Amino acid sequence: MCSDKKENFTEGDILSTLRVLAPTLNRGPAAVADFLLADPGRAMPMTLAEVARQSGTSDASVIRLARAAGCRGYRELRTRLATSLGRAEGASEEGSYPAGVAAGDSPEAVIAKLAATERETIAQTQRTLDAAVVRDVAESLASARRILVVGIGASGLVARDLAAKLSRIGLVAHAAAEAHDALTFAVLLGPEDVFVGISVSGRTRDVVDAMDLAANSGAATVGLTAQPRSAIGGAGRALISVAPREAGLRIGATTSRSGQLFVVDALFTMVYQLREEESARALALSRDALAFKRTPRSRRNAPPEETSA
Repeated sequence: MCSDKKENFTEGDILSTLRVLAPTLNRGPAAVADFLLADPGRAMPMTLAEVARQSGTSDASVIRLARAAGCRGYRELRTRLATSLGRAEGASEEGSYPAGVAAGDSPEAVIAKLAATERETIAQTQRTLDAAVVRDVAESLASARRILVVGIGASGLVARDLAAKLSRIGLVAHAAAEAHDALTFAVLLGPEDVFVGISVSGRTRDVVDAMDLAANSGAATVGLTAQPRSAIGGAGRALISVAPREAGLRIGATTSRSGQLFVVDALFTMVYQLREEESARALALSRDALAFKRTPRSRRNAPPEETSA
């Protein structure tokens, strides 16, 4: 069992916990976390002293990491590491099912397991978010002349969601989910603009290249990633971390996308707060413009014979 201290992580997948913790730790414990994450299968049988030596740190750093992860000590951390590896192997044997879901699970079990995973992902993302950074990014977005949001693959869906939300409240926001579009729009940005790059790995070349181009053009750059120490985290960039929970194989990056969308909602809400009057007016205008597209309530619930021509 993990420590009951309020600040510690609750018991769960230790690999996900370490990914969330690593960017927030001091150098010693962070180096231990990086070592464990790089090859958990190799690290799992090691003693505390061996982990300290192989990670180039000290016994104290290993213990500090274990406690930061919500464990009483290294022995518990190693036990949870073995459990996480076992889950990952079991998930691989199941094929492409999300972690924790088995081929024979009932619909009720599938829904319950996915809901629990989503809740854990959002909770981990909440814990790793720096509220001051999120607020600073929201302020940049609220005052930007133009906003370009870039994401490839599953992250492209998140990019479209953020751009659509910002557009609805009167900001000039565009989403790019393809490399050529991203580069074409990024090169046109300037000092009054904001570039938001979304990549769970932080290494998606099409996102990083467009971000570099936007930065060279003078635009403010923001990275939304689960790996702040990756290529997306260049100097002078604001970084927002999401919690990756990728034990086992994933279908459509479901859980990482949940963390991303949670951050999108937080950003959108803060931007709305910062320009409430303009946002409310923009939403009212779009609502009125689309009023004729909505079916009247009286027709919506009427029997078929009353609504037929």
